[in-house]
Amino acid sequence: MPGSHDGISEDRVLFAEELRALRKLKGWTVEECGAAINFSASTIKSIESCYRAPTAEQARKLDEAFGTPGTLARCQRRIRGIPLSANFRPFAPYEAEATVLRTFQHVLVPGLFQTADYARVLIASYPGNCPDEVAEIVAARMERQAILDRKDPPWLWVVLDEQVLRRDVGGPEVMHAQLTRLVELTDRPRITIQLIPADLPHPGLDGAFTIAETKQPPAIVYLVGPEGQTVEDADTAARMTVLFDTLRAVALPTAASRALIEEEAQRWKELVTT
Repeated sequence: MPGSHDGISEDRVLFAEELRALRKLKGWTVEECGAAINFSASTIKSIESCYRAPTAEQARKLDEAFGTPGTLARCQRRIRGIPLSANFRPFAPYEAEATVLRTFQHVLVPGLFQTADYARVLIASYPGNCPDEVAEIVAARMERQAILDRKDPPWLWVVLDEQVLRRDVGGPEVMHAQLTRLVELTDRPRITIQLIPADLPHPGLDGAFTIAETKQPPAIVYLVGPEGQTVEDADTAARMTVLFDTLRAVALPTAASRALIEEEAQRWKELVTT
């Protein structure tokens, strides 16, 4: 079967095979299987044919329907990165397991902080993304944010260029909601957001990046870009950490940064009503 699904991950193919085997063992048609979990038969067909990746909810409901001990849920967790870009997938497990994340962005709000509407506008702008694919990728990006709400969330140190607040992504309403979200995140004890003034030249203008520290050194670096790259190299991690510390040093203090975010959020709000 893997040969009949070129370009599809082995984990996704495995989920499809397990689902089909369990369904046939139960003696169910795809219609009966869909009805058992309150999803359409076409959804089951799409998952079994590897056209669509299963969601966490679907995997959980299928386990309940088949009486399996979390088998499909475990398979789904292995493929949860499939709707993410191919370049980002190698970094996704490190982000999920990180104890510390250091992120710099000079163009866009980081994915972990994006609202669904902000993310949807960005993802829909990529050529070739159909509405179903956009919805899948947005859902995957929102699922990544679960690490912010876990019992022991990572420490997040975030530096943004001020221009991130001013770049129009989706219009005033979307931008107001997005910056309001950023203000709310500054209240979390393990999240620090600092801004670099827009009129200040700095070495981060060359590109965005994220450094993930896990329980197992060395730190892992993700270099953002059209051909994003995951770098598992201690020397690179050390250099990028120095760069990040340099950017933090020239950024505004946290209180001033929050005030600037609030100011820009208010500006976008006023534009909504004009």
